[in-house]
Amino acid sequence: MDRPVLHIGNKRYSSWSLRVWLVLRKAGIEFDEALVPLYTPQTRQAVSDLSPGGSVPALTTQHGTFWDSLAIAEWAAEREPGLWPDHEGQRALARAAVCRMHAGFTALRGQCGMDIGRTPQAIALNAGTRADIAAIQALWNDVGSVDGPWLFGRWSIADAFFTPVAVRFHTFDIPLHAGAQDYCDKLLADEDYAAWRSAALAETLPGPTG
Repeated sequence: MDRPVLHIGNKRYSSWSLRVWLVLRKAGIEFDEALVPLYTPQTRQAVSDLSPGGSVPALTTQHGTFWDSLAIAEWAAEREPGLWPDHEGQRALARAAVCRMHAGFTALRGQCGMDIGRTPQAIALNAGTRADIAAIQALWNDVGSVDGPWLFGRWSIADAFFTPVAVRFHTFDIPLHAGAQDYCDKLLADEDYAAWRSAALAETLPGPTG
């Protein structure tokens, strides 16, 4: 196999696919895309046939197919170490932030699903979601770098993992502190995210209620 193949879900809805797609793009790793349409009667079988983990994204390389967004991001970082901060302490903080996103903030993710095509509109947020929003902003404030525009100075895997959060904050019209809003604006203005968003808005695939 000359190029890895990244199997992704619908670009409009698949936040985990967006994360690893951004990582591979920023790493300069050439790859092909293969779409696995979500929300169809065939989805479960298609994903099961593709991925032992039963989920997308999944990456097929000459060594086989593996899944999980963080595992794929670490695979990319082995090839492009610049995806993590150079400084040992900052690198550890970046990994901690990514792991917290990877495993947590389930209330926000549950109530405010990613839908890039959603017209921004506020909803009544439950207590768990409000707590997640406050915790995310506090995390960004605690680790935010003064040495560059991104969370840890230069762009890193952490920025990829928080890009879908910025999408949620925007599409659910969630008010943020000034620093958090500036960071979200930066994530959503990124040229690679803009390319993903353009493709997402062009999709005609069924969605969660379609």
